[in-house]
Order: sequence, then C-alpha cells, then structure tokens
Amino acid sequence: MPEPRWDHVFRLSDDTGLLEHARNAIVRREHGYCVDDVSRGLLVACREPRPWPELIRHAERWLAFLTHAQGADGAFRNRMSYDRQWRDEPSFGDWWGRALWGLGTAAARGGTGWIRREARNAFQQGVRCRSPWPRAMTFAGLGAAEVLRADPRDRDAAQLLGDAATVIGVPGSDPDWVWPERELTYANPALAEVVVAAGDLLGDESLLADGLRMLSWLCDTQEHDGHLSTVPVGGWRPGAEKHRHDQQPIEAAATADACATAAAVTGDERWDAPLFQAIAWFLGDNDTGSVMYDPETCGCYDGLKADGPNLNQGAESTLALVSTLQHARTLANRSATRPSGGLA
Repeated sequence: MPEPRWDHVFRLSDDTGLLEHARNAIVRREHGYCVDDVSRGLLVACREPRPWPELIRHAERWLAFLTHAQGADGAFRNRMSYDRQWRDEPSFGDWWGRALWGLGTAAARGGTGWIRREARNAFQQGVRCRSPWPRAMTFAGLGAAEVLRADPRDRDAAQLLGDAATVIGVPGSDPDWVWPERELTYANPALAEVVVAAGDLLGDESLLADGLRMLSWLCDTQEHDGHLSTVPVGGWRPGAEKHRHDQQPIEAAATADACATAAAVTGDERWDAPLFQAIAWFLGDNDTGSVMYDPETCGCYDGLKADGPNLNQGAESTLALVSTLQHARTLANRSATRPSGGLA
C-alpha cells in the first residue's frame, strides 16, 4: 500500500496558499485559492505524527492564510484570486466550518507550539459563532472535537460540538432509511462522525449509539458488490434508483475518517472493514476498477465517472488521497501488532 505523499500538494502550493484546481497535474492559477482547500491542507498536515520542516513551513502558510481570511466576527471569506484579492465577504458557509475544523486540528495537533497557539487563537475567535447550514456546523463540530480531545475542559468547544449534533438530528425508525435527512447529498459520513464524537466526548451514550447506527447504515448503503460505491454528485433518495457516476474522492476520505473515529471510540474492529474499503477505493476496488491516483505525480484524480477517472488532479482530491493513506498507514501498523498479524 502506498505511503502518504505530499509531492502534488506542494506542487499546488505557493507562498500565499494552496491553489484549488489543476488541469491534469498543472495548476490553474486563474482559479485562485479557497479557504475550503487551505483548511483541508492544514488539517491533513497536522495529522502527520512526525512532520518534517517542509511540511511545517506549508502548514504555517496555510494557517496564515486562514487567519487573514477571518473577519472580526469570526466568519471567513472563502475565495481569493491569484492576484491576492478577496472575491467575497466573510460569512458562515461550509468554508467557515472547514476553517474551524482545520484550526481545531492545528490547535490540538500542530507540529510546533506557535502553530498550536495561533490556531487556538483563531479557533476561539470563531467558536462562539453558529451557521444556519448543517454541514458547516458539522465541519466546525469536528474541529471542536479535536480541541476537546486535547482539552476536555473547553466549554465553548463542548457547546459547539453539542450544537452541531443537535442540528443534524436523530436517525429515523425506518430500517430502509435510517438517515435523519430526506436524501443523501455530500459529506454524509462527516455527519455521522460528529454525532459519534459528540456522544463520546460529551458522555451521551444515546447520542453515541445514534451516530454509530447512522454510520453503520451508511456504510451498508454505500457497499456495492463488496466494495465502496460512494454517494455521487446528485445524491441518493429513498425509492429512487442509485446512479453511481461522478463519485468524488472526498467522499471516500470522509468514510475513512468516520470509520477511523468509530474504531477509536468503540475499540471495535468491525470498523476496520469499511475503513479498508475506503482505502481500497483509491487503489482500484471501485465501480470501474480504476486506480484513482497518478504514481508519477502523487496526485489524485478529481472524480470517478462511468468510463473511469477524471484525470485532473486538484487540491481537494489529492488531500483526500493523502488523508486516506494516513489512515491506511495507521491501520497497517495496528494490524501488525495484533497476534493474528492481519485484519480482524
């Protein structure tokens, strides 16, 4: 299994931030930067257990980009052009939640003391805000969970995490459609993950059970012929035929994140199987049998279409690959220490 490689992430980066798009592997400067992807970069960088100097330098730049994007009220701008001009005003869309997720992760796990301190300052500036959008609250809640794991006494983070779980709601009683929403759209595993995290960190067993039930149902729903088939662009609705084209790497990565959290919280090895399916999705165990990364550039393809990959290698997709291979490394190390020497 390949190791997480940062070559293409660094190729998409400069002294300002992380550029969003590429045509094949060549960066598209005309599309500029976005807080969404810079936040993902900071988050995934801070998950590295032994960061090296070049990765720390990039994490510092991405953190500086986020603090520059943040308004005095804790909201965030999202888009900056290549000439370093902001194209929007601070608000509370998904990018606000992803910024808090990245900042919370950096505050808890940043590779240096000054990164952790500055990330904590910026997180505190936004933690008392709320978004009207459930997924923005979900991403922010995952950042709050990172802060709480590092400091269980942080009341603001606990309140944000609890509010995120409340916004998502509870699973339904219909076994054919457990999901609390009327359709599956995007970032679905993150919703289950934040409910699991809230149940665990806030000591609410009922909430924990709800999150695990949501995640178990979602993993079953996304399994197709023994492999992961993620909810594609366009989503799935009850009673409608599932189309399977335009799957996004970020959805496989979110599945890996959620299953890894469930495994860590419960100690139950049954979560290793869907986690491994998420890893294998990138390696070619998917609906078209397509390997989803370029071994020459270390970039990830932007989507899985009916006839194979979209060969563009943007930041979101490549960070999804790196994040998932981080989980693969952890899973392999954990499996190697088991008496059986293999997956349960």
